[in-house]
Amino acid sequence: MLVGALVGWAVFRYLGSREERAAPPPSGKRAAAAAESRTVAARGDLAEDEKATIELFKAASPAVVYITSLAQRRVGWFDVAEVPAGTGTGFVWDRDGHVVTNFHVIKDADAATVTLADHGSFKARYVGGAPEKDLAVLRIAAPPEKLAPIVVGTSRGLQVGQKVFAIGNPFGLDQTLTTGIVSALGRSIDSVGGRQIQGVIQTDAAINPGNSGGPLLDSAGRLIGVNTAIASPSGASAGIGFAVPVDTVNQVVPQLIRHGRLVRPQLGVVLVDDAIARRVGVTGALVLRVEPGSGAERAGLRPTYRDEGGSLVLGDVIVALAGKEVRSGDDLLSALEEQRPGERVEVTVQRDGRTLTVPVTLQGSE
Repeated sequence: MLVGALVGWAVFRYLGSREERAAPPPSGKRAAAAAESRTVAARGDLAEDEKATIELFKAASPAVVYITSLAQRRVGWFDVAEVPAGTGTGFVWDRDGHVVTNFHVIKDADAATVTLADHGSFKARYVGGAPEKDLAVLRIAAPPEKLAPIVVGTSRGLQVGQKVFAIGNPFGLDQTLTTGIVSALGRSIDSVGGRQIQGVIQTDAAINPGNSGGPLLDSAGRLIGVNTAIASPSGASAGIGFAVPVDTVNQVVPQLIRHGRLVRPQLGVVLVDDAIARRVGVTGALVLRVEPGSGAERAGLRPTYRDEGGSLVLGDVIVALAGKEVRSGDDLLSALEEQRPGERVEVTVQRDGRTLTVPVTLQGSE
């Protein structure tokens, strides 16, 4: 009986499948109805945060540019051609045609072109760079009416959790918007010049190759940082991106435009290498030499020297400048970069077991 039942079920399935295959296709009105597009459902109004993001992009994106670095290659025996060597992002700083980007975007370039949001392209001239801040300024000869300078904000007062927006050209895809939050503040990253960049903003907004040099914006559409680096095992976004804070940018860029380089305030001292200072038990910036005629000399800072018996006498150890703790030579340089030439700052030093504070007038670097 079981075998008979199975045979009967198989015959039923077989006949049923033949009938299905033999069923004629729908015709006439039924066929026309089956081929019609589906009715589109009404969407309703956009959410308020969506409207805000759309308006932010419309307002800020005209300031964002596409940078192509060019390298010279020999063609044949006598000709030289310029070929694309890399891409990055930048943004319009002012109506004089200055464009800000990362130093590493253009550092190996023989030339560069800047493409505006309206797809107009211009040859760029190098104005200046600060490798230790990974910032550079280019200039293009574009009509002022074609330039939309970015709105500059401040990185002072930023809070973890704030919304942020990045506009750039990841993988050559221009005018790409990504969103995220401020993930952390006060990070340090290594610059192209080997020095650490302090006070860096960490974000989870997607930053990929090609985003470098582009703006990081707050929810008001103001510049709060310049996207610079990512931490990623694959080289693509892993949700950890870094931006140079705009307060640093706003200090460095005018100097690059005016001088072509970063003009650092100088104390007028030469420091002992940090590794050597640590070996002799010093925490701070140990003064090796005081420059003649400098603010440090006028303030009475003391150098390291050997006495008549040949014994080493350690000089002043700088432990604070303008209220900022100094534990190394790099700390001192970072504290100095927040000051300006000509300013008078309080310098705290350790000398002969005592701690004292002296006023020093800073000078500009040559």
